[in-house]
Amino acid sequence: MARLSWAALLVLFPIAAQTVQVRYRMLPKEEIERRLRSFQDSNAKREQKLYQMFEDAGCAEHLSEQVVKHVKVPNVICVLPGEMDARIVVGAHFDFVDRGRGVVDNWSGCSLLPSLFSDLQTAPRRHTFVFVGFTDEERGLIGSQFYIGRLGKEELKEISAMVNLDSLGTSETKLELDRGDKKLANALHLVALHYNLPLSVVNLHRVGRSDSDSFQDRRVPAISIHSLSNETFPILHTYRDQIDKIRMDDYYDTYRLVDVYLAYLDVILDAN
Repeated sequence: MARLSWAALLVLFPIAAQTVQVRYRMLPKEEIERRLRSFQDSNAKREQKLYQMFEDAGCAEHLSEQVVKHVKVPNVICVLPGEMDARIVVGAHFDFVDRGRGVVDNWSGCSLLPSLFSDLQTAPRRHTFVFVGFTDEERGLIGSQFYIGRLGKEELKEISAMVNLDSLGTSETKLELDRGDKKLANALHLVALHYNLPLSVVNLHRVGRSDSDSFQDRRVPAISIHSLSNETFPILHTYRDQIDKIRMDDYYDTYRLVDVYLAYLDVILDAN
């Protein structure tokens, strides 16, 4: 059974202190690990597994597949309706380079999406949350570029934030700041401080792009959360990308941080 948690965050601003109450649920570590270990051996099977996990999490009514032009495997989209049209997009790609198992890059990110949906749906939300499993990131951000390319100008303005999860669990939580939105980064830092969860900056933009870039290219506020360092980056796209490269304590800490962070963003971000 899931553990239900409630919290109040004290946020310090330059002029005054403001108390913000954030409601969230947190799943047990065993459930997060079970979903991580459910990785499949092809992109098509991963898409089907992700779709199934969203269904199991309760997203059947607002769950769809987005056919991507010239790509065999679609994007998977789960929507959690909120009080406003303003949206927070939470994304992770499910495709992988098959020289390894692709557990780090990026089943570690996309397998968290159904859990985060499940946690957020336990309380009313101001923003509409859109969880997207992107196809074909490894071939040039194809799934995320197609997704955002289908949005009109007004729909783009409705996106308050995009949070990207890519290659988690090889170490403590890291943040890409070269292109990351500073307001979103500051909010993540505040949540990490409040819960005494580790967070540091490791910029990877110059050695590789991720799905957050598709949104940043269209001037959507975005942030990319990962776990890579000089020691762990060489795991990607090799036979070393296996389940044993995930440090479960670090992975669960990242889940905890993102879980509260999304609920916090829902409270503090204004509609565009």
